[in-house]
Amino acid sequence: MQTVLFHSTIFGPIHSRRLGVSLGINLMPDDGKICSFDCLYCEAGYNAQGPGTTGLPLRQKVYSMLDAKLRQMKEEGSPLDVITFSGNGEPTLHPDFPAIIDDTIALRDRDYPEAKVSVLTNSTRIFSPEVAEALKKVDNNILKLDSAVDATMRFIDRPNSGDFTVRRVVDALKQFEGTGIIQTMMLRGEHDGIPVDNTTDTEIDALIAAYNEIKPSEIMLYSLDRSTPEEKLVKVEKEELEIIADRIRKATGIPVQVN
Repeated sequence: MQTVLFHSTIFGPIHSRRLGVSLGINLMPDDGKICSFDCLYCEAGYNAQGPGTTGLPLRQKVYSMLDAKLRQMKEEGSPLDVITFSGNGEPTLHPDFPAIIDDTIALRDRDYPEAKVSVLTNSTRIFSPEVAEALKKVDNNILKLDSAVDATMRFIDRPNSGDFTVRRVVDALKQFEGTGIIQTMMLRGEHDGIPVDNTTDTEIDALIAAYNEIKPSEIMLYSLDRSTPEEKLVKVEKEELEIIADRIRKATGIPVQVN
């Protein structure tokens, strides 16, 4: 069974195809996964692997490890484009997420003021005022919207909560108008014998309508890059992504990045 990718709280730096030289922060356990989605395509595997034994890293541990790593990189003259919150689950689930964002920005300002702070979030916690305010402080607030059709979203992302609907999340995403970045995974294939494809005309039309409501600063379209827990998913090639992106650009006027 495919399992977690990250076995430490601070990892990298690695080269991100979307963000450049990225130092990662994993606010989830380093031997298990905790997430409010259970996506078919998650590179960290399914939630069924369990939360592990190490628990969530304490705020002070995150601070100390990031402090030491940034000091080391600065002394070595290493480049850094971005500090990215990602890892073995949804980072905004950490109870100290807002405070950790403040700590990270302070350390970034000290050692790498030109670097960006990015958060990859599945958008399930943006209904919390504290989490939303923390996300508004970062440079790259990257928010997931994989489908604007409820049935497809629930099939691909498999949210833990039955209250998480496209209508509800689109309404909440509007608070980041002009600043948030919407990230959409494009894929096709099948799961448990049931086909899935969020590249159809119906799906793209629904996404365009949602993007026009949300009015993000940018849209990121991407597809599969590593192995996934559901083996019968198919990558959408860049040429096709560019065609979809051009359609979205023309219909919304919003910049679209293809990765």
